[in-house]
Amino acid sequence: MKVATAAYNTDFLQGWQDYATKIEDWIARAAGDGAELLVFPEYGAMELATLKGRDIAHDLEACIHAVSDLIPDADALHSDLAVKYGVHVLAASAPVVDDAFGDRPVNRARLFTPTGAMGVQDKQIMTRFEREDWDVIPGGPLRLFDTSLGRIGVLICYDSEFPLLGRALSEAEVILVPSVTEAPAGHTRVRIGAQARALENQCVTVMSSLVGRADWSQVIDESNGRAGVYGPPDTGFPANGVISIGQMNVPGWTHAEIDPAKIAYVRRDGVVLNRLHWTEQEPRMAPVAPERLR
Repeated sequence: MKVATAAYNTDFLQGWQDYATKIEDWIARAAGDGAELLVFPEYGAMELATLKGRDIAHDLEACIHAVSDLIPDADALHSDLAVKYGVHVLAASAPVVDDAFGDRPVNRARLFTPTGAMGVQDKQIMTRFEREDWDVIPGGPLRLFDTSLGRIGVLICYDSEFPLLGRALSEAEVILVPSVTEAPAGHTRVRIGAQARALENQCVTVMSSLVGRADWSQVIDESNGRAGVYGPPDTGFPANGVISIGQMNVPGWTHAEIDPAKIAYVRRDGVVLNRLHWTEQEPRMAPVAPERLR
């Protein structure tokens, strides 16, 4: 399959048509280059808050509801475009108020297929900003999506830094990692997490990033990152594990070819078999007491 992963810049929108045109332009460009799976970043949907004005977009609480209220419309748009262009699309994640989790928002990404079907994945572990300043909460459990392209999982940004969450998706051939990070160090942490999950699960991870400044938002006021596609540094993959990588802070798509047969081979007969040998850790995982050396 061919994937396109975004370094996506947000805009201050003047109306819904601005948003619809922008999303279609991005999808049409990637589909025109042959991409079958398109990945947008974490919290890219915050630009929807600008449709309610600068004051609402800049207010930490008001922007949640402004975006959440428009997600059904955004989902309908993405579903229609996935059908129109015959692609799978992971839409940019958004704060969504879901009655199933009370009155606080979850951070939700949505995966659309060429049939118009939709699956949702909520973030599992909140960053300090999300939990301390914004009161965003964990949502539903991890899911594994069985698609015509293969089995796809999603680890939203910080979730990619936790090995056991990655292990829960060990049946995925591809794990999508939509992200937004303010500092270059944050981008590096998520990138290392994405590469580690590719190593452990002997799969491909696809990282997207939000980039640029948004002076109308306290949430995504400054974003640094780049898109990248990573695999296990083993037979059939690059020695450094980097299949494709974009330029830092330059908006646009980064493309890569993913061969499911190579994933199957390296899991079956790679130089190392991390995924298969994972359970050998378990008897050795009890905390180790320090021994004094004299």
